[in-house]
Amino acid sequence: MQKIYGSAAEALDGLLFDGMTIAAGGFGLCGIPELLIAAIRDAGVKNLTVASNNAGVDGFGLGQLLDTRQVKKMISSYVGENAEFMRQYLSGELELEFNPQGTLAERMRAGGAGIPGFYTKTGVGTVIAEGKEHKDFNGQTYILETGLVMDLSIVKAWKADETGNLVFRKTARNFNPPAATCGKVCVVEVEEIVPAGTLDPDHIHLPGIYVHRIIQGEHEKRIEQRTTRPTNKGSSAQGEDL
Repeated sequence: MQKIYGSAAEALDGLLFDGMTIAAGGFGLCGIPELLIAAIRDAGVKNLTVASNNAGVDGFGLGQLLDTRQVKKMISSYVGENAEFMRQYLSGELELEFNPQGTLAERMRAGGAGIPGFYTKTGVGTVIAEGKEHKDFNGQTYILETGLVMDLSIVKAWKADETGNLVFRKTARNFNPPAATCGKVCVVEVEEIVPAGTLDPDHIHLPGIYVHRIIQGEHEKRIEQRTTRPTNKGSSAQGEDL
């Protein structure tokens, strides 16, 4: 089956519809499927439910879909870097389902593994546990969390071969593998596509059976927060005031 498409718009053709659910890989701006997000923005679909660690930043990444009011609900674990996200949530324009970060990753993984639910101690005794089933195991209380199965997964990898086997680069691995598995259809953007058989089987992070469509493209790779040390040209050789 041919999995390689010429552009993000082509790879998403026939998959998008109003009210759909989307799992998006990435952590902040690290390893985000920026080309696919831009194509979803340009397609104009609305009332989306998006499961992602966060919503990028203002004007970039998933923040673009918030700017255009295409997202109805976010399933996220962190929202602190996106002022528009917070504004829409606090004004009642955006639904938000908060998840502890590990719980969100496991909900994606469970959905991809065909596991409808799992018990975890995380969140017990907090607002996270309200309305959820509680069960005791070995004298400890756990809450039931459900697996996520989404209409579409969009992820970013470093390399893919022609059959869809994926390699992620360092911390860009983050939420991408579990997000890839929990979608009914998985579309991946990569920096390089190599011939089948090129990748060392021991270095493949996600097998191609999960991947339906692939695009290759250039990525901006913004830095979410840049922290630098000020240069003091008048400082002494001992490095004072550094």
